[in-house]
Amino acid sequence: MAEKEQPKLPTHRAHSVIRRKGQDDFWLNVGLVFPHKDGSGFNIMLQAFPLDGKIVCREITAEDESEEPTPSRAKSSNNSRQVAPRR
Repeated sequence: MAEKEQPKLPTHRAHSVIRRKGQDDFWLNVGLVFPHKDGSGFNIMLQAFPLDGKIVCREITAEDESEEPTPSRAKSSNNSRQVAPRR
């Protein structure tokens, strides 16, 4: 079976949620999610693996795209998500 070409833009981001006592959780971006052309599945392209084996996929919003985090700041939103600064 020939592999189909994936869509050019991802629809979701893949995260590893890092729990921290007494602080907000870190949502570490570990990859992107691309839907199949037929809408029946996804390709998940990971650049890292979560230590606990759990991956959380969240839809990419216009707010996510306009507020890309810089190494000196972490992004937070109303659902307590944060992106860990790059090291």
